[in-house]
Amino acid sequence: MTAHPPTPVAELLARSHRLGADPRNTNYAGGNTSVKAASIDPATGRPVDLMWIKGSGGDLGTLTESGLAVLRVDRLLGLVDVYPGAEREDEMVAAFDHCLFGRGGAAPSIDTAMHGLVEVPHLDHLHPDAGIALATAVDGESHTRACFGDRVLWVPWRRPGFQLGLDIAGIVRDNPDAIGVVLGGHGITAWGATSAECEANSLDIIRTAQHYLDTRGRPDPFGPVVDGWRPLPVAERHHRAAALAPVLRGLASTDHPQLGHYTDGEAVLDFLARARHPALAALGTSCPDHFLRTKVRPLVVDLPPTAPLETVTARLRELHRAYRADYRAYYARHADADSPPLRGADPAIVLVPGIGMLSFGRDAQTARVAGEFYVNAINVMRGAESISTFAPIDEREKFRIEYWALEEAKLRRRPKPRPLATRIAVVTGGGSGIGRATARRLAAEGACVVVTDRDQPAAARVADDLGGADRVVAVGLDVTDEPSVTAALRAAVLAFGGVDLIVASAGLSVSRPLLETTAADWDLHHNVLARGSFLVAREAARIMIEQRMGGDIVVIGSKNGVVAGPDNIAYGAAKAGQAHQVRLLAAELGRHGIRVNGINPDGVVRGSGIFAGGWGAQRAAVYGIAEDELGAFYAKRTLLGREVLPEHVAAAVLALTGGELSLTTGAHIPVDAGVAAAFLR
Repeated sequence: MTAHPPTPVAELLARSHRLGADPRNTNYAGGNTSVKAASIDPATGRPVDLMWIKGSGGDLGTLTESGLAVLRVDRLLGLVDVYPGAEREDEMVAAFDHCLFGRGGAAPSIDTAMHGLVEVPHLDHLHPDAGIALATAVDGESHTRACFGDRVLWVPWRRPGFQLGLDIAGIVRDNPDAIGVVLGGHGITAWGATSAECEANSLDIIRTAQHYLDTRGRPDPFGPVVDGWRPLPVAERHHRAAALAPVLRGLASTDHPQLGHYTDGEAVLDFLARARHPALAALGTSCPDHFLRTKVRPLVVDLPPTAPLETVTARLRELHRAYRADYRAYYARHADADSPPLRGADPAIVLVPGIGMLSFGRDAQTARVAGEFYVNAINVMRGAESISTFAPIDEREKFRIEYWALEEAKLRRRPKPRPLATRIAVVTGGGSGIGRATARRLAAEGACVVVTDRDQPAAARVADDLGGADRVVAVGLDVTDEPSVTAALRAAVLAFGGVDLIVASAGLSVSRPLLETTAADWDLHHNVLARGSFLVAREAARIMIEQRMGGDIVVIGSKNGVVAGPDNIAYGAAKAGQAHQVRLLAAELGRHGIRVNGINPDGVVRGSGIFAGGWGAQRAAVYGIAEDELGAFYAKRTLLGREVLPEHVAAAVLALTGGELSLTTGAHIPVDAGVAAAFLR
């Protein structure tokens, strides 16, 4: 069978994936690719020239056909005749909707004009660090000429939009031998007669620019390393990062709750050890994609890495107050009657010398990507400073993009956040049973979840089922061991910036009569249950108090903490201890906005690690039934006559923590299908 050649759309997607897979080519969700080709209009049966382009908000590396906007080329070119001029630039984005072909597809991006008006079949617009370094050098035009000659031309800074598309279209017409342009302050654009030629030209521009920087640049563009500001050893800097992250997250969440991401890559640590980093950081970033994610500039800690943590924390609060005042002043300097309202004055990037960078965003992916963008910005500054002077676009232009009405419209198109969005949950015993079901439910409702279990592979399997590291991570945890608890909570902080919600679900049970219960049985139950929930709650409370964002602690207790059953002394007593912990912790932590509640399940057989580990057989023997009849046996003795499943307990956790019961603390919620003997009095 003869193989058919790939369609233009298939070629576009393949090229996009290759370009987007390499961070040297473009940042996450940055840049656009397009193709123009003839198709058949089903309404007329006649050929029509179309353009497929990456839509607004998409990512090249993961682009699918549904993420493309499809537009008629004749209508795009016709917009030239109705363009009202640069002073009414924003009106043209709405006009793109009248150029769309068919239904569905993504919303056209602001760069649609660049692709549609340039009369070439294939076009790439990218944000490579090397290209932006040339674009942000104070004499970038002369460096572009020295680097490329007439093959790649310079376009002075212009805000993305219709006029920029007209500018580049004119360059292409007047320079038929050119393969692309460097956009001042912004990035690069390349084109080609075929998809392969376009991709080759894009890569040629990036590699040539990087070679130019490597061969012409001076070796220490950020200045010498400052004594006492070198990176701390790995263990020490991670310890300090975990101690500072909750403080920083609380500060960064003053206006809106945020999640955090920690980065201590070599590029960040080297930058912060150098003499010129404070002055360069104050200049902010340049590429529009960069400062939309990182804000106009970062907050930079001005203390050496070994300063006492108490001193750093106090200084952070001072710096944060100053940052907010400066940001509000920045907004006031440039806002006019048509500007969107101020979105929040807290930093998105915090740089801590010797320790690394904390980045913040509305979700974990946004926080991580903000950090990646600032690493891009560091690379750009290094390249520009190595050959010249870093000169980003001016503050007024940054404000015009950050508070662009079109950007505001994009933000408003976001879906409504789920109930637990921006919350960081730690679930103990998350590898099976109630813990596993709870982790699944919390993740489904938008929380970032740290699944912990003594059986780390089991926790990892649960985490793998629930998504990538931007949503769920797995950590091994022995709740009876203080260092293990500290390490697990520290891992949660380093993964997502802090902790908001604890579900103490780790448990076990051995059913024996009093005379057969050993001291080791007693100690085991009290260590795992009462001691375990105490240690986890104590460590979590430390973090929550530092965050100053409140929090939730939910202890998975048991009906057996209330009802005295036979052959159950060690388990029942330990569960009763957990129950009173809930009351004691609620009374103590309420002043910090931390709510503590308990859930008392009963008869949760299906999927339970405890029942599967021998408890089921032991309880079945006590009741004189077969083990596989135990769930039905428990159901028959309830008022509702229904079997309790792990998912029912998970639903109760959500009810307590999802916002509807925000004034409930110190409560015990039964999830037992109705056991009259367990009614609380």
